[in-house]
Amino acid sequence: MSRKLRWVRLGALAGLVLAVSACATPPTDPVARAEFDKTNDPLEPMNRKILDFNLFLDRILIKPAAQGYRWVVPEYGRNRLRNFLDNLNEPVIFINDTLQGQFSRANTTAGRFLFNSTFGIGGLWDRASQIGMEKQTGDFGQTLYSWGVPDGPYLVLPILGPSNPRDAIGIAVDSYLDPFWYGLTVHYGATSSGLYRWVAMGIDERSRNIESFDEIQKNAIDLYAQLRSLWRQHRASELRHGEPAPPEDEELYDDPALKKP
Repeated sequence: MSRKLRWVRLGALAGLVLAVSACATPPTDPVARAEFDKTNDPLEPMNRKILDFNLFLDRILIKPAAQGYRWVVPEYGRNRLRNFLDNLNEPVIFINDTLQGQFSRANTTAGRFLFNSTFGIGGLWDRASQIGMEKQTGDFGQTLYSWGVPDGPYLVLPILGPSNPRDAIGIAVDSYLDPFWYGLTVHYGATSSGLYRWVAMGIDERSRNIESFDEIQKNAIDLYAQLRSLWRQHRASELRHGEPAPPEDEELYDDPALKKP
């Protein structure tokens, strides 16, 4: 895929999510408006349909593939693959932590990548964690948050799942920040390498959450609302790099990027 085409796709995605963000009209009734603002989910009818599609795809394809992968590949091999894929993502984390001004985290990430790429044999073993260099988080959605960009409404993406306009744009930008994409695609013409890596990451992640997701589906009164709540809590923790929420932050999900200094 050419760089020009990738920029066209990025622009189209940005235009789509921005248009989606502005398409809903808040209700005028005070009670309904309060609930509308609390959930920040004006696109719920569309999101529910996309979730239904994702669940259908998971049922007929993704979950069976994950179960087959777990049956064929022993846990030891799955752990090596997960470490390898995580190591490939370290440069993106490093770039984003640097853009966020998180230089200590960026330094840790650079050290992890160098240490695991050598002593961990290409990242197959996470030797860095064993000496206290813990894995960091960093993506461009998180970077936009640190720059004060609001998240926008809750958004369920096909296949990718829960998100919001800010994080959806972040996903696209991260693909441009990934040096391995340039190395394999631009210089060697391996145009499908990114797709294979993305599929491998998805199947591995799904294989690690088969029982937990089954339990959520079994016990949830409203699966859509449950997944929205769980994702927002998890994402809020990622945005704070795992730091606890401020004491005054008592709402289920209160985006600090919207707060005035």
